[in-house]
Amino acid sequence: MMTMTNIQWILPVLFILLGLLAGIVGEKVIYERLKNFSSRKKIPGSEIIMRSLHRMIFLWFVLAGCFSAVLIHPNVNHGVNLDVLQKILFTIFLYSVTLVLARLSSNFINLFIRKTGGNSASLFSNIAKTSVLGLGILIILQTLGVKITPIITTLGISGLAVGLALKDTLENLFAGFHLIFSKQVRTGDYVKLDGGHEGYVTDITWRNTTIREVSNNAIIVPNSKLASAIFTNFHLLAKESTLTVNVGVNHDSDLENVERITVEVAKDVMQQVSPKLVVHEPFIRFQKFGETSIDFTVFMRVNDFFDQRIARHLFIKALHKRFKTEGIKTLPTSA
Repeated sequence: MMTMTNIQWILPVLFILLGLLAGIVGEKVIYERLKNFSSRKKIPGSEIIMRSLHRMIFLWFVLAGCFSAVLIHPNVNHGVNLDVLQKILFTIFLYSVTLVLARLSSNFINLFIRKTGGNSASLFSNIAKTSVLGLGILIILQTLGVKITPIITTLGISGLAVGLALKDTLENLFAGFHLIFSKQVRTGDYVKLDGGHEGYVTDITWRNTTIREVSNNAIIVPNSKLASAIFTNFHLLAKESTLTVNVGVNHDSDLENVERITVEVAKDVMQQVSPKLVVHEPFIRFQKFGETSIDFTVFMRVNDFFDQRIARHLFIKALHKRFKTEGIKTLPTSA
């Protein structure tokens, strides 16, 4: 036989279970349908909004169920426990809203930077997310009755000590800002460090810059080190790059014929590697009479510094085959 105490728990447990069920339905059905609808309609920013709301609909329904259970249970309806439980649930809700706003601010900042052709480094998005989270926590503390003025004052007084303790971190942070605002390095740039490492810049965080090598290895460089280092940025002035190849031919070669054939081969290679740049006519320049060869340099444009490798590979193969067909003898260039 059920006791009075057991009966009193039926409705609160039922509300909690209803909250769980509504959360599951909301997450699996409503959320997914909204996600698919926004994806089909291609609503601007909808992907970011849906990604920021991930798991939150479930949490909010569960909190609503728990809040209803607290209000309806007679043992806490008029006591101190009601206020405590309400504050706990409200705190969780406020933090979840803060987390959603932090996600939204971070993702929309990244989207705005990409749309304006700026640097998509995660440094800005991380700062935005941290700022929103910090402000949200202060609002939560104030809602709970905690006086935040002394906390802010204490943080201000201890700021110098914290700054000294985090000297290296702050150096890297400001060095990251310097790299981005000076536009010395941008994500997507191909750089070569003075130590010989080279690759694409994939991210600039509050502490490090990540460079992905062609071999798919990651090089982690502290921002302060990169800001003071000597390095080559092959994309800084223009992403397009000029490939140069040195060639030597026999003294008996017909130089007019050599020039015509070489330019034709260079055009064919450009058509394969960088078709949009074929308007930039490849050309050669004879450099000197060597003891055993007449040396010249081929100049051709490619889309990217990395494209130089495949273009050089294709050009040497094609030129060697064409010279062999035409009876032109290649020789090592003179030193």
